[in-house]
Amino acid sequence: MKIEYHNLYTHFILITQNPIPSKPEQNRQRIEKYITSVINNNNSKLYSIYANPEHIHFLASHSSRLSEETLIIIVVDSSLKFINNNKLGIGVFAWQDSASAFSPDSYRDSKNDVDKVCKYILNQPEHHKKVTFTDEYNQFLKHYQKTLKWEIS
Repeated sequence: MKIEYHNLYTHFILITQNPIPSKPEQNRQRIEKYITSVINNNNSKLYSIYANPEHIHFLASHSSRLSEETLIIIVVDSSLKFINNNKLGIGVFAWQDSASAFSPDSYRDSKNDVDKVCKYILNQPEHHKKVTFTDEYNQFLKHYQKTLKWEIS
């Protein structure tokens, strides 16, 4: 059965290779604008983005014709070429081989959850004054793993 429309939000996290800062701050907005255009040009919608030097957070909803995996492959491949062709990284830029995708927590009030995630993403500079990326990422994994229900039949 074909799905014509859905309204699913995904919070993506992309990490640079060997999580070291490899995108200078002065290039952040240019990279964010490029990724925004890639997402929007693939029948998807970007709600917020912040490109930290060693990782990027963005919240998007995607076309029913694209899976999360397909969208992230498009973003990774095109942004990698863009960053390297325009020399926006330090040395040869690369993403890790995998990314993370999380959904906002509650479907009871998903609009409120989307707003919270957007604010969280846009608040990255302040957030990382208090919490390292490693600690942040481990908190995500711990939170979402406890919400998984493993059933063996």
